[in-house]
Amino acid sequence: MSMNGSRDRQVCSKAIPERMSGNEAVSYAIKQVNPDVMPAFPITPSTEIPQMVSTFIANGEIDTAFIPVESEHSAMSAAIGAEAAGARTMTATSSAGLALMWEELLLAASNRLPIVLTLVNRTLSGPININCDHSDGMGARDTGWIQIYAENNQEAYDNYIQAFPIAEDPRVHLPVMICQDGFITSHAVENIELLETEHVRRFVGEYRPEEFLLNPGKPVSVGPYAISAYSMEAKRAQEAAMERAGEVILEVADRFHTMSGRGYGFFEEYRTEDAEYLMVIMGSAAGTAKEAVDELRNEGHKVGIIKIRVFRPFPEKEIAEAIHKSGCKAVAIMDRCESYNGNSGPLGSEIPAGLYRNKVMVDTVNYIYGLAGRDFTVDHVKDVFKELAQVAQGAKPAPHHKYIGLRE
Repeated sequence: MSMNGSRDRQVCSKAIPERMSGNEAVSYAIKQVNPDVMPAFPITPSTEIPQMVSTFIANGEIDTAFIPVESEHSAMSAAIGAEAAGARTMTATSSAGLALMWEELLLAASNRLPIVLTLVNRTLSGPININCDHSDGMGARDTGWIQIYAENNQEAYDNYIQAFPIAEDPRVHLPVMICQDGFITSHAVENIELLETEHVRRFVGEYRPEEFLLNPGKPVSVGPYAISAYSMEAKRAQEAAMERAGEVILEVADRFHTMSGRGYGFFEEYRTEDAEYLMVIMGSAAGTAKEAVDELRNEGHKVGIIKIRVFRPFPEKEIAEAIHKSGCKAVAIMDRCESYNGNSGPLGSEIPAGLYRNKVMVDTVNYIYGLAGRDFTVDHVKDVFKELAQVAQGAKPAPHHKYIGLRE
């Protein structure tokens, strides 16, 4: 069931071939959605997005109210105020910009405000670096936001269009981060297929919140102080909404498939049906991994990929089922982020825990790759699969928390 019954009657939209960078694709999606408010502060590599959107506004192509602010903390503060007032609101940032929003990210989620943030992933300091890894998004993984990651420009565009119906569904009412890899996706130009604007706007629908600050005769409080007798219940209700978000994400993806012909789920299974060895990966590096898998398959090696798209809510049970179904002997878990916990990256912690809870017993090895833009190549993927086979066959002990491409 959707928020608006008319949305379910969406027909297939005509594909419009185009060549765009990831930032251009997301900016074009913003233009098609035409949100009410966009507060933003520039930061590399997401700066192009507010720049392009402000140009659309200046040219009269959309009527979004653009709010230039003095910092990313202010950008999220303004987004919270606008969304609480009843306006469909979005913003964009990267890296330290997201970190500066930290306090406000928690407020946006706990106040159940369906803000959409496009995050162009970039490493967090220090040392200072402007290239890609997932430390910004992963650092915010427990702030209560839904997180959806893209492999390429097409997915960045498609994910953004799906974000608003997910966030605004009354069963959810949580903010959403739409993530893409800085420079690799955001600035590289690829062939993509756009949708017709009228179909996008019908798919997204109009935002009609039930509760908002500027609703005459129906006063509400936003962000009140919660005493101990009520605060824990509020947090549990927020968690319940995150749990329900999984169902809504799949429903929205199904409607999007009807409109576009492109299907999405929590993750993508690539050549996993008879794989003896699997790699779990997220973001643009999945494209590199798929190329390596194709080459290894041609050589007779049974390998496959699980590419995670939805990181929050974390599809633990579904991932465990997919790994179990494949019957694989070992799994490489790839993290483009370090948790500094002495044991693993974020996926390296969550996936083994999920496998254990779902009683799927298989060897796993956690690899850290691509930090601060370090190259991750087809040969690196092949080396991982080779090592994974040696581990499964008992010819080599499982490496603990291994870095790929590290200068020794």
